[in-house]
Amino acid sequence: MPDVQSLRPRRVFKLSRVGVTRVRKPIQIERSGVKVTLSAEIDVGVDLPATQKGSHLSRNIEVIESIVDQSVRTPQKSLEALCIKVASTLLERHDYATYAQILIEADYFIERSISGFGKSLEPYRIKAGVCHPRNGKPTKMIGVEVIGMTVCPCAMEEVRSILTKKHPDCKELLEKIPVPSHNQRNIAMMELTSPFSAPEVDADDLIDILEQALSAPTHGLLKRKEEGELVYKAFTNPRFVEDVAREALDLLLVRFPNLPDDVEVLVRSKAEESIHKYEAFAERVATVGELRE
Repeated sequence: MPDVQSLRPRRVFKLSRVGVTRVRKPIQIERSGVKVTLSAEIDVGVDLPATQKGSHLSRNIEVIESIVDQSVRTPQKSLEALCIKVASTLLERHDYATYAQILIEADYFIERSISGFGKSLEPYRIKAGVCHPRNGKPTKMIGVEVIGMTVCPCAMEEVRSILTKKHPDCKELLEKIPVPSHNQRNIAMMELTSPFSAPEVDADDLIDILEQALSAPTHGLLKRKEEGELVYKAFTNPRFVEDVAREALDLLLVRFPNLPDDVEVLVRSKAEESIHKYEAFAERVATVGELRE
């Protein structure tokens, strides 16, 4: 029986990546003695030479089955550690490939203390990936996505001006307190890409950085008192979508002063607008060295 994938294709073009996507698997990670089970979606792929008709896709599934499934029985120390194992094995199984890539995304929950309720599990999104050249050094990526809220400082000042004109006797008070504005649900994201030898960065730290960069975090469970406290916190800390991106970059440098200069950072802040029919965003891609300058 001929190996059809190994035949010469009719159109001779190299393909950058061929593989499988959205493979759903449980993954277990153990950090500092705490085990976390993730429901993950996995993408894997390798490049395909111009002279080969097809990639052996079943090999990708076999690698995922053998390595990722094993993590349920023997937890991995990090998603990045799991990714490098998968990428290395992909290169062994696809001897025609010059590099392999893997991306894992998963829902992730952190226990947060909520005033008046004790503790609540709050949802986040985490991702990790590895790009592994056969004849080069692999790079790794760790990323997180956080949902919070922002309050527009521009609209707040416009409303303050309107109220001051309408109520001049309250001018002194209005200059001291937050006033109405429009607010947004903000989806903030940060990714760090670095050589595999670089120090590990914990996803929890990146989540904390993004939540601090927002006007306020959001929570699944809030009663009236807690809602009021959260809204007051956000309105005393109004921020543009641009402010969130810049605050996150600054907090990253403060939290990780020894991060190598060649680590690449992607920060994106997206605001789902309440009074506009569009979304706003701000982002920065730079190395840590560039940010320090």
